[in-house]
Amino acid sequence: MKRCPKCGQMYEDKDLNFCFNDGELLSYLAPDAPTSGYSERPLYANDPPPTEFLPSSRVTNETRWTPPAAPPAVWQGNQATPVNIPFSQYPTAVSPTQTLAIVSMGLGLGSLTVGWCCYSGFLLCPAAIVTGAIALVQINSDPKRYAGKGFAIAGIATAAVFLVLCLLFIIIYGALQFI
Repeated sequence: MKRCPKCGQMYEDKDLNFCFNDGELLSYLAPDAPTSGYSERPLYANDPPPTEFLPSSRVTNETRWTPPAAPPAVWQGNQATPVNIPFSQYPTAVSPTQTLAIVSMGLGLGSLTVGWCCYSGFLLCPAAIVTGAIALVQINSDPKRYAGKGFAIAGIATAAVFLVLCLLFIIIYGALQFI
């Protein structure tokens, strides 16, 4: 025999597990279960620990919810693409190019330092002068787009120093041969 712990309804069917009235889990009655005593309900053989029933669940007040800031964007189809602006955290200005000026300075320094080896400076020196001259012309014609005037001048100057030192070396070495 089974009994509903909530409403007290008794059921004879041993295969029945839930009460028809309130849906509570049915329990087998102990053969010697007292119907009174310190408990309001009779004791059962397979009683689980007492269940604590809490009040109804908390309901959220939907009227206080903030509406979304803006409706979602609708796809507009094929439109003209805007100008591609590079992403940066802070506003930046496009820096002017100074590539030729730096190349000129590198070639000039290379002719002055490595140019003494196998006279490779005679190849680097004219290249430094030509690229420095082209860089100076570009800088003077469009200063907003091109920069590096100091680099270009340094490249031409170091190439010129190599030429002067090389010519002095040739003159002194030739003079010592005749003595």
